[in-house]
Amino acid sequence: MSTDKSPEKASASNTGAPPVALIAGPTASGKSAAALALAEALEKAGRRPVIVNADSMQVYSDIPILSAAPSEEEQDRVPHRLYGAWDGADACSAADWAKAARAEIDAAHEDGAVPILVGGTGLYLKVLIEGIAPIPEIDPEVREVVRAMDRGIAHAALAIEDPLRAATLDPGDSQRIARALEVKRSTGVTLADWQQAKSGGIGEEVDVHAAVLMPERQWIYERCDKRFAQMVAGGAVEEVEALLARSLSPDLPVMRAIGVREIAALIAGDMTKDEAIAEGAQATRRYAKRQFTWLRNQSPPGWRRIETNSIDVEGVFDRLLR
Repeated sequence: MSTDKSPEKASASNTGAPPVALIAGPTASGKSAAALALAEALEKAGRRPVIVNADSMQVYSDIPILSAAPSEEEQDRVPHRLYGAWDGADACSAADWAKAARAEIDAAHEDGAVPILVGGTGLYLKVLIEGIAPIPEIDPEVREVVRAMDRGIAHAALAIEDPLRAATLDPGDSQRIARALEVKRSTGVTLADWQQAKSGGIGEEVDVHAAVLMPERQWIYERCDKRFAQMVAGGAVEEVEALLARSLSPDLPVMRAIGVREIAALIAGDMTKDEAIAEGAQATRRYAKRQFTWLRNQSPPGWRRIETNSIDVEGVFDRLLR
């Protein structure tokens, strides 16, 4: 049985609104299997499911193996949406994904189906549920100046221009410091004030039935190690070879996917196969740790946490299946 940190009724802020199931969790926590199990339970209950991807790497068509996307057989069992929907040459931002996910959710509801959001990309889910700040385009000249600044100077400048934001950021977090500074200088408004004006979220329009998979960490880490080795043996090397042949910008998200750097080094002869597998598995474990931290600290309190290594979908989603 599952360990519940809050009853499912706590996630039902909009009972009577169209339902959306949500299964979040770190990589290798069993989200895809749980989604399929929930889809089958919905079908048994006479409802039609549609699984909607909420993983920032599974959106790319170039790396289905390396991103651990559901297999073709699994996708044939239940309708799946937004898997492989972007070419690697086109970056998919959280706002891009949220717009597409909202369209898929609306289409599912219009068709009388229940959408099941599945993924571990917390920012994607947050933007979809809460909306996004309507920050105007940053002046290119401002961005160029800010991004060229020394990290220490940028943090000192932010402490003057937006002291509240500066106080919350690590002085070494150059990316977030630069973002906050360029927003303030370009718009005259602090990032925090912009974020107070979020819009476009679906949280007030749907009845969210959420489960966050938070199994024992060592179990996750062991699965990460095993899965990365299986990826290398099962076609991930060929995926990276094809990706490298496209000469895409190294700044694109698909080129920063976990495993691309390690397998590229293997292809180039800079790493042995064992070294590439070991480093790729370690990178995957680090990513899982970051996901654990985000989900523990950022997911809404009404999202039910499952702290065992398996999930009883019929028990957890009882209200949805009635």
